Formats: sequence, structure tokens, C-alpha cells
Amino acid sequence: MAKSPPSLEKLTLDKDLEKVTFNEEASHFVLKPWAGLGLGLLFMLTSGMFAALYVLEQPGFLIIVFAAVIAGYMAMNIGANDVTNNVGAAVGSRAISLPVALVIAAVFEILGALLAGGNVVRTVESGIVSASYMPSGMAFVWVMMAALLSSAIWINIATWSGAPVSTTHSVIGGIMGAGIAAAGFSAVQWLPLAGITLSWMVSPLLGGGIAAVFLAFIKTFLIYREEKITAAVFWMPILIALMFGMFTSYFLLAALDRIVEIATWKGLVAGIGVGLLTFFVMRPVIRRQAIGLDNRNQSLRKLFSIPLIFSAALLSFAHGANDVSNAVGPLSAIVTELTTSSVGPYSAVPLWVMLIGALGISCGLLLFGPKLIRVVGEEITRLNPMRAFCVALATAVTVIMASAMGLPVSTTHTAVGAVFGIGFFREWYTRNSARRLEYVRKKTGHEEFQRRAPQNPDEKHRRRLVRRSHLLTIVGAWVITVPISALLSAAMYGLFDLFFM
Repeated sequence: MAKSPPSLEKLTLDKDLEKVTFNEEASHFVLKPWAGLGLGLLFMLTSGMFAALYVLEQPGFLIIVFAAVIAGYMAMNIGANDVTNNVGAAVGSRAISLPVALVIAAVFEILGALLAGGNVVRTVESGIVSASYMPSGMAFVWVMMAALLSSAIWINIATWSGAPVSTTHSVIGGIMGAGIAAAGFSAVQWLPLAGITLSWMVSPLLGGGIAAVFLAFIKTFLIYREEKITAAVFWMPILIALMFGMFTSYFLLAALDRIVEIATWKGLVAGIGVGLLTFFVMRPVIRRQAIGLDNRNQSLRKLFSIPLIFSAALLSFAHGANDVSNAVGPLSAIVTELTTSSVGPYSAVPLWVMLIGALGISCGLLLFGPKLIRVVGEEITRLNPMRAFCVALATAVTVIMASAMGLPVSTTHTAVGAVFGIGFFREWYTRNSARRLEYVRKKTGHEEFQRRAPQNPDEKHRRRLVRRSHLLTIVGAWVITVPISALLSAAMYGLFDLFFM
């Protein structure tokens, strides 16, 4: 029997080195969350120091510095919890990678918060609780502090638990609870709050409806066509042009309103102009991209990668414009009360306050990652690039409309509503579309189609395209967020009243 050839490897040493390698990998895995926690604490401290540079000579500067630290903490929690709203659909459909999606989201979150976040911040800082009903100006300050801290804690708990709660619900519930604890039910501005609450209920329905309309259009004019690629070359530049035109009009009419006054008709004309320019630019791009592609749905998915990236960027901009208010609205109210003693709907939001919110959201997004991305991107209904494009664009349209009107709607509600809208529409379309029925019959043959079709109710139930259990779980999380935030904030205000007032 031949001997095995000699080996130059030192087996014992190799085993020891493997143990060292495994130990290093284990240490890296264990220390990674602590690194994120350490960097998060560093950002909170930096937020406080940044605020101190601007308010060092102002009365109550220590309170403002503490509020800035809590606002930074809140902003990071928003980024960690709400990242799925921006990129969940895009990543869940595997159209773009998670690192690319996170970079896009971080950049456009900052732009949206700084350029278009002022209107919604003013709603949160002065449109929920009236400072005139408070026992004193300091009582109003501590109301906002309690709301900020309690909502940040609740969102942190929800993120750790994997629950996609609404950060907007959390902060408004916190303001309401602390306001009632400080001055009774009369302190709450119930009429504006009723409008905000109505927008919470309407936004998921509107997001789902708009997403279903987009998907119906894509199915009718692209997917169930004999010449799919030809149809895509014609329609996709139009879809992208509509998206850019809408974004341009919003940017001019809502984002720049604090810098220069632009007439509505000028903003609309500019949007039409940019849309036309985008159409002529994207038409040859899509045509070149379509060369050599097979006439099948898989090819359409490739073509939708570019517009899906654009729609994810647009959604991130809209999210930054709307949800930055949840972090810096209370902080802005505290700064205004302590430095000017007058909080009103037209008080200017300091730039440094907006920077803390904008950078904090992106910091939380990048540090703590998409904790809830699988719920929205994969577990409710199956998404592909076409469906993900509809979800992202519908959510962006809804949130942009609300942001332009100064309504702090929940992007979580809107995005999840859009995903459910896609899923329920697919169920309805699968059962009722004559176009799809005829298309599938031609592709598979009559006998094969009859064999594959579910014949009994149990099989039809099993083939549902939306997981109903997630609907109940998510709606339940939405329902409890406001009362929990309100109760926690009221208790927090009681502690502040006991020790600091």
C-alpha cells in the first residue's frame, strides 16, 4: 500500500490558527453591535456640543443642549426603524444591493430634511399642543422634552423587537400625553389633531390605491403584451419622465418656499419642462438597454432597475422632508420658547436644528441597518422590480403631497399600505383579469391551464398572495403606539415636574 505523500503543513499549528481565526470572527461578531452603539453615543454627544456652539450665551442653554442630545437619539431611532420604508421594496425585489440602497437613502434623507422639512416641523412644534394653555413657558419646554424622550425610547424598543411602528404616531402621541399631563385636555388642539389623525387613516389607503393603479398600468401595457420589450421602450421613458416632472414641481413649490417665492403655475411649467427633457434623455437610454433582451418578464425586471433607483431616491427625499419633524419639531419648540418666549406657526426653524435631525436619521440608518427590511420587502407579499417601483413611487407621491400640505403622515403606514395594495390587487387581478386569463391560456395551452388552476377553496386559500397575519400584527402595532407613547410621555413629564420644576 503506497504511503501518502509528505505534507508541508503543520497540522497542529493549522488547527491552532483556525481557532484563532474563529475567535477573531466571533469577537468581531460580538463587538459589531457595540461599535454601532458607541458611534451612536458619539453622535448624540456631538449633537449636544453642536447645539452648545449656537446657544452658549442664551438662557437655558443646558436644557437646549440636553434636548439636542435627545433629538439626536430620536433621529437615529427614526433612521433605524424607518429604513425599510425607503429601500425595503427595492432591496426585497433584489433590484439593488443593500449597501447601494443605504447610501442612496442616506444622501437623499439629508437633502429632503434640509430643503423641504420646514413646513412639517412647524406643524409638530406648534400644531398639536398650544403653549398658551401651559402653566408656564418652562412647562411647555418640559412637555416637549418628555415627548421627545418617551417617543425615542418607544421607537428604540419597537426597533429592537422588530416591530415597524410609526415614528410620527410616537412623537405626536408623546406631545399629546405630556400636554394633557401638564395642562389638561384643553391644551390639545383637537381640530388640527383630528386632521392629522385623518391623514394617518387615509395615507395607507391612498398609498395602496396609487400603487395598485401603477401596477395595473404596468400589467396592462407592459407585462401582458405580446411584444413586452417594444412596449417597455415606449412606456418606461414616459413613467420616468412623469416621476421627474412631479419631483421638480414639488421641489420648487414646497422645498424652496422658504428661500424664494415661486408662483404655482411656474412650478408646474418647470415640472412639465423637466419631464419632457427627462423623456428625451431616457428614451435612447432605455432603447440601448433593451438591445438583446429576450421578450419575457425577466427582461422587464432588468429594465426597471434604473427607475427603481430613482424612485427609491425620491422616496428617501420625501421621508426626510416629512419625518425629520418627528426628531426636531419638539427641539425647535424648546429652542424657540427659551430664546424668544414665543412659539407660533411661523417661527423660523434654525438650520442647526434641521442638521441634527437630517444627519441623525442617516446616522441611524447606516449604523444600525435595516432591522425591519424583511417584513416590508419580503414577508407581506412577493415583490419584483416592477412591483417595487410601484410601491416606492406611490409612497413617495403620497408623502410628498402630505409634506407639501404640512401634514405629518406616517411613511410607515404609507409604505406598508402600498405593499398591501400591491398584494391585494394581484389577488384580484389573478382571479378576474380577462387579459391575464387569455395571455396565460395562450402561453400554456388550454389543457395545461386547466390542470394548473386551483380547483377547490382550500387550494385557492393557500395560494393567497398576501399574508393576512402580517396585516393584523402591523395594524395592532399601529393602534397601540399612540396610547403607549402618550402614557409614557405623561409619566416622563411627571418625573420632570418632580425633579426640575
